[in-house]
Amino acid sequence: MNRPLKAALIVGALAVGFLACAGIAPYYTTIAVWELRELVPLLAFVAVAVIFSAGLGAVGFARSEGSGGGLALLGLVVGIVVGGLWLLHTNYDQDRTYSEATTVTADPLPQFGPRAPYQVGQAQARPNLGDTGGDIADTTYVPGEDRYATLVNRRGWLSGYEVAFTQQIPLQGRGATDQKCAFDRSRADARSGGNFTHNLGRLISKEQRWVRFDGADIYAYCDGDRPVVVVPLKRQVGLMVLTERPAGVALYDGKTGDLTITTDISEIPGPSYPLSLARQQREATRGIGSFADWVFKRAGWETPDDDTNSGNDAEYTLDAGGQPMYATPLTGRGSATAISVVTTVPARHSGLGLAPMRAHKLTPVWVSPGAIVDRIKADYQDIPNWQTIQVYEVIPTGPNAWVATLGTGQNILYRATGTGDLKGDKPTCLLRADGSTYRCGTLAGVNGNGVGTQYGGSDPGTPVPAPSGDMRSMSDAEFAALQRRVAEEAACRLDKATCQRR
Repeated sequence: MNRPLKAALIVGALAVGFLACAGIAPYYTTIAVWELRELVPLLAFVAVAVIFSAGLGAVGFARSEGSGGGLALLGLVVGIVVGGLWLLHTNYDQDRTYSEATTVTADPLPQFGPRAPYQVGQAQARPNLGDTGGDIADTTYVPGEDRYATLVNRRGWLSGYEVAFTQQIPLQGRGATDQKCAFDRSRADARSGGNFTHNLGRLISKEQRWVRFDGADIYAYCDGDRPVVVVPLKRQVGLMVLTERPAGVALYDGKTGDLTITTDISEIPGPSYPLSLARQQREATRGIGSFADWVFKRAGWETPDDDTNSGNDAEYTLDAGGQPMYATPLTGRGSATAISVVTTVPARHSGLGLAPMRAHKLTPVWVSPGAIVDRIKADYQDIPNWQTIQVYEVIPTGPNAWVATLGTGQNILYRATGTGDLKGDKPTCLLRADGSTYRCGTLAGVNGNGVGTQYGGSDPGTPVPAPSGDMRSMSDAEFAALQRRVAEEAACRLDKATCQRR
């Protein structure tokens, strides 16, 4: 039997074996194909280096026995350089492919509805579990229902989900569990990351091969007393330039254990587009320039590097007039901290192509989230018990508008609103829990107030009267004002050149 025939038989046997495995073990063959496809560029890089080394080595040995090893080494170095440049350009092409769905526009940012911060929704999920056993898998904001949805894993080596519950968290105070629905332990016993037949990925691979999902994209909602797990799916496209695309949604019935894969998103209340895919598109904005711009990180935008929105600084799921959106404030790449762009990606997107991403260039450019938080702290540090209050998410709500949430752990106490550039008549305003305005701007330096944690009387904006009479009869505010005037007079007398008496 000649060698070509042997090679053909071997390839045929491998193909038959692979197809047999695909029929018997679609889950593992799907994983294998995904991982191997991601390795193709790296394998091609190795092949280029080997080919250059072997080629130049063969030439050297053919001409002179002593020069073959040196030329082989030279070929290996040349192959590594050429292959490395090619591999680098392949990564650039990958970003370019994702950025084809990106439009940079000067159109105003859409109006987004306010919501309770993700950190509060996540924190309130634990006490709202009640006597439910299990461990929280993830919490997701569902704009269509204005609720936070939480999935709870059942404990055990061979187990699925325990319950799904939703909670509607108001813009002040604490929320309560809005709805809780339990999974049928005997019929719906699969979950993401489960073992053996209890693995949700296995069930999906049996229905549709070559698709995968990110566990962080999964969420669930209650349809009456029936939990429904939503799994946004992804597929691979390309060979050397490998990218991902949406592949529909898998719906797992928590009562019957039935699995349905569909591209019809009309009945799904929350996101259907993979958030992980929206993140890849946002990160790929670094490829909107030339190859040199990509190499030296001169193009695109990145998330702010401060810790203002620590733990949740990108892909905010917001409601844009009934259309859920993933919105992310971004800064220029480099030392700049100003928010110059906000990207938006539809969180509900039908079809098998990339969702359109719009990069809205802000006019005027916003200051950084850290600067906004510092301004909030400077303007309202006189409110009672300020030292116990935290500033949560600073999220965009319009072309030049943002909202920040203030509270203590699981309780929302205030909301702050303002302009992105911190300019105008009302650069910041503080709203009470009931939505009424506490005040706009600081009291420091207004109506005779000094700088400190307490500016004066209990009524914001009320000036402190000039002290007079016996000091023992003065109120604390009058005595503090007298001390201030004495300090100012002492400073004036020490520096008469720059003193300006009122």
